[in-house]
Amino acid sequence: MFEIRTDLAVEEKESVRGGGEISGVSLREWRKASSSIKMTEVRILDETGAKAMGKPRGVYLTMEAKQMAREDEGYHREVSRELAAQLRRMLKGLRKRRAVPAGDPLHVLVVGLGNPSVTPDALGPGVLGNLHVNRNLRDASGLPACGDETVILSGIVPGVMAQTGMETAEIIGGILYETAPDLVIAIDALAARSIRRLGTTIQLTDTGIQPGSGVGNHRHSLTEESLGVPVLAIGVPTVVGAAAIVHDTISALIGTLWSSMETKGMGDYLDGLPPDEQYQLISELLEPEFGQLYVTPPDIDQTVKRLGYTISEGIHLAFYENPQDEEECGI
Repeated sequence: MFEIRTDLAVEEKESVRGGGEISGVSLREWRKASSSIKMTEVRILDETGAKAMGKPRGVYLTMEAKQMAREDEGYHREVSRELAAQLRRMLKGLRKRRAVPAGDPLHVLVVGLGNPSVTPDALGPGVLGNLHVNRNLRDASGLPACGDETVILSGIVPGVMAQTGMETAEIIGGILYETAPDLVIAIDALAARSIRRLGTTIQLTDTGIQPGSGVGNHRHSLTEESLGVPVLAIGVPTVVGAAAIVHDTISALIGTLWSSMETKGMGDYLDGLPPDEQYQLISELLEPEFGQLYVTPPDIDQTVKRLGYTISEGIHLAFYENPQDEEECGI
């Protein structure tokens, strides 16, 4: 059985049983008044839901903002504020769970995953390029001299195995040993099954990074189980499989075939195939000619640059709540 490649839980939910009810999975959708950002929260509650979705238990929050593809600073600021609000919501109770003593700063390590030399995979490094870290700015007491004194922010771009000869998990593991952060936030570029979600969707999850996910198809997991600290993952889809694009337009093709008596039989045949068999047929036709082809928008360089700034601002706003703190840090 062929599966349509996607890293988005909301798309996985839409494809399983036609988007209907799934045991062990809850879905909540909302949109704030006067906001054009659609929020979707998928919660995988147990192993039954995890098996059906092909993803681990946890919370998957999706922000869909169609205008995010445009150069609108005001709109991107709104997206950043919403991302900050959802980050704070997920972080609520983290101190208690990690037993961070009251008054001690929370140390957050932000990891920019991806290859900065490959534009669709350069989102993580782009975010880190805009991030204002403060772990190196400490006063005599050891607390950050810049920003909120309850947060220590550091960051790393570990590169990819072809550049370093090391697994990303190995590099991060060494950094965790030396710096002992309380939380890791991993930024990654994702693959989607719908072209309309490229560069317009942000996924935030508390399950970390799973093997095989992301544009780089990670070989090892970056999760609380593997690293020993909670891992939040922020991702934006930047590529879509060519076969998935064809699959999404199959209904239009069927309609065209039906319009002619000469090809109506072919339209009936395609319409009668289950979705997975349709996708298998498309893949068998495309892959011998083009391989496993992935497509990215022509303006992906500008999209990644904009989103790198938008996501970094969301992280800043999540931890530097006081506008004065932002000004002091040059944010």
